[in-house]
Amino acid sequence: MKRIALIGILSLITACTFSWAQTDKGVYKALSSSDEQTIEKALAELEGEKVSSKTNAYKGVLTMKKAGFVNGVGGKLKTFKKGVRLLEDEITANPANVEYRFLRLTIQEHAPGILNYNKQLDEDKEAVVAGYGKMNPGLKNYIADYAKDSKVLKEADLK
Repeated sequence: MKRIALIGILSLITACTFSWAQTDKGVYKALSSSDEQTIEKALAELEGEKVSSKTNAYKGVLTMKKAGFVNGVGGKLKTFKKGVRLLEDEITANPANVEYRFLRLTIQEHAPGILNYNKQLDEDKEAVVAGYGKMNPGLKNYIADYAKDSKVLKEADLK
């Protein structure tokens, strides 16, 4: 049962593109992808960037997404936990950052229950809804697109 849950880890979000920073677009494109190479490419691009809170949060979420492609249950879990630490550290340091909360929401909504990574869904939804109006247009469009298929974050919540 654990193996089946972990093998099916993290199929996220439909693809979309927006006019915002190239790095951001690359990260969101990778999150929307079910292609391992796309995720690896985005991670490699982040490695070439200056270390920042944002690059760490992005590395965290992409590392969790990458876990679905790792062989073996132990490897999947180790990779997923590495990503969790990166993202959670940035959320702890920047609790008001709505984008980080959105990233965590997307992962939590799609992570298998066996991982027990779903405790902040309601909290993150509230943060995203409250901060939605202040976000850049590209991120707002992405969140609105995500909400079309989300069971947690609905389009009506963003109005």
